[in-house]
Amino acid sequence: MRALLIVNPKATSTSRGGRDVLRHALASDTKLEVVETSHRGHATAAAEYARGNGTELVVVHGGDGTVNEVVNGLLSAGPGPDVPMLAVVPGGQANVFARALGLPSDPIEATAHLLTSIEEGSRRRIGLGRAGERWFTFNAGLGYDADVIARVEQRRSKRASQLLYLQSGFANYLRESLGGRASLEVRMPGSEPVRDQRLVFVSNTDPWTYLGPRPVRLNPGASFDTGLAVFATSRLGPIDITRTVTQAFLTNNGVAGRNFLRTDDVDWVRVSSRTPVRLQVDGDLVGERTEVRFESVPDALTVAV
Repeated sequence: MRALLIVNPKATSTSRGGRDVLRHALASDTKLEVVETSHRGHATAAAEYARGNGTELVVVHGGDGTVNEVVNGLLSAGPGPDVPMLAVVPGGQANVFARALGLPSDPIEATAHLLTSIEEGSRRRIGLGRAGERWFTFNAGLGYDADVIARVEQRRSKRASQLLYLQSGFANYLRESLGGRASLEVRMPGSEPVRDQRLVFVSNTDPWTYLGPRPVRLNPGASFDTGLAVFATSRLGPIDITRTVTQAFLTNNGVAGRNFLRTDDVDWVRVSSRTPVRLQVDGDLVGERTEVRFESVPDALTVAV
């Protein structure tokens, strides 16, 4: 089997020793090439090249941002029979996509699991989402959550700690509470537009993320085997935020309440705003938009499990 290993050496939980173990283990079972990324977009270009040269397996060792880049490279020309199978060896902070697939979070255990999957031919077809031209594996969002990610990216070094995300979320909440933000309009199939939303969050699977071992759940009905799930809220007051955080952290039923919009298994969602708002995709900030169409794409990719 022709394989390409794409490694992000700057990912949070990668090490040179772990990368060497993975490289040698894969080289014993595949005809292996290795790319270590050096800049944003490098993983996308490498994955796009792999699809064009007949590579059968692309293994990603990095965090969710690197996985997202690789997926966008593999699917730059859309789904098709020539798209290599994707495998993930977690190397980031949260590793949401890998955990959603049921993969071990420890890189050494994940390497052993991958070798077994290759030997046994264990694989799965999954659906993905698109936010405009950008593919996403587990979620995308407009508004508050993207603003938090922007604040984290301004402040972090290599390690984006859980404490930094919590601090940024609180600081951004204070800013939202004291100043008005753009209102968002949400349109979905078969329903009237929902206006004046402050945050719109679109899930392709569940959980949303993890704080340590604890899953954070906004859309528990989301799955790689169904359409997209949507969470939106029109208010960010103290009571609403407290209810959202409590339900998302402490229950498995997601978030519900009078000021929340929750819908599962939709084919598309279109969100618009009169002024530009930030968009995040799989935890990476991708800029500002005044309109985004989110789409569900079934059976988009084969992954090793």
